[in-house]
Amino acid sequence: MERRELFSSLFSSKKKETKQTLIRPPYYEDGSSFDKECINCIETPCITFCEENIIIKNEDNTPVIDFILGGCTYCDECANACPNDVLDLEYKKNIDAIIEINMLECLAWNQTMCFSCKDPCLDDAIHFFGMFKPVIQDDTCTSCGFCISVCPTNAITIKKKEEV
Repeated sequence: MERRELFSSLFSSKKKETKQTLIRPPYYEDGSSFDKECINCIETPCITFCEENIIIKNEDNTPVIDFILGGCTYCDECANACPNDVLDLEYKKNIDAIIEINMLECLAWNQTMCFSCKDPCLDDAIHFFGMFKPVIQDDTCTSCGFCISVCPTNAITIKKKEEV
């Protein structure tokens, strides 16, 4: 059993308390295009072509990213598949969100050795001060979300920038 599996099994009884934050795929010009164009898209190819299978259909039939399922590699496939050009490579940017670590819930901040969030970080944006205390470096974090689903205590959250 790996360290991550051990911690996950210990804390699996804790229910994920997630307020639904609508995080869109990172290839759009403005949010209003989702309301106008995506609601009519029946095939939802952006969901089908997502290599990480993290794009899901929201209640209003628009695509959102569910970081409980994994993270975004910025592979461009959802934008290439969009028939209405709501998602377009021309508008590629980092995901419009901020990832935060809740120090009260984080094992490492509470003197338990855990590097679950650092291991999957593709951008090396999580640094540790001393043996503990992980901090997300905002200037290198792309908000890909790979750190979120691997956290055994759900101490990592993502918020839209306007919610912060």
